[in-house]
Amino acid sequence: MKRLVLLIVVSLSFMMSGWAQTHFDSRVDIGARGGVTFSSVMFKPTITGKFGMGYTGGVTFRYSEENHFGLIAEVNLVQRGWAEKFEDLPYNYQRILNYVEVPVMSHIYFGSRGKFFINAGPEIAYYLGDHIKCNFDYENTEGLEGFHDKNRREEQLTMQVSQKLDFGIVAGFGGEFSINRRNSIALEARLYYGIGNVMPSGRQDTFSLSNQLSIGVTAGYWFRIK
Repeated sequence: MKRLVLLIVVSLSFMMSGWAQTHFDSRVDIGARGGVTFSSVMFKPTITGKFGMGYTGGVTFRYSEENHFGLIAEVNLVQRGWAEKFEDLPYNYQRILNYVEVPVMSHIYFGSRGKFFINAGPEIAYYLGDHIKCNFDYENTEGLEGFHDKNRREEQLTMQVSQKLDFGIVAGFGGEFSINRRNSIALEARLYYGIGNVMPSGRQDTFSLSNQLSIGVTAGYWFRIK
């Protein structure tokens, strides 16, 4: 994982160095974005989970050149996690993990007033805490009708997050429309894949893998300051 993150950082450094050596007219924008996330955790051994809905929002900074390339940095609050799948049983469980995330992405765009763009790069996130939405006592499931009929794994229901820092890769695409010279709005769909494990993953632990996967849909506003 450390080698992959280092490779991404070095690659971005070379990209920025190349931009610095070539002169183009540049622009600088600041903005804000917000929307919804649909997240899951890929456990191994697998669990009967599904995507759970959360929210995200934050502030953005963008430096771009006239040759259709740029760089975006963000600071966002985001909700990830997962929901349990119970088939026909009347139970609901969702674990919501709260993070502050900092993605740094290359920005490729085409068009003038109406733009199509692709963003991609590494991300680091810090775990702030979690909360659980549930309609049963997840700490005592012995008396729940039908709960154990399919040998349901339940260690994850009460397991504590072990890694405060999460590293991952983010990629997204969308469209941007200029209102006037300084103001524009954007819509984006974004995928995040976590490289690290959320839960304990030692030899004696239940899960060997617990990577995060998240899909986000956001609306954003940009204000040009240069």
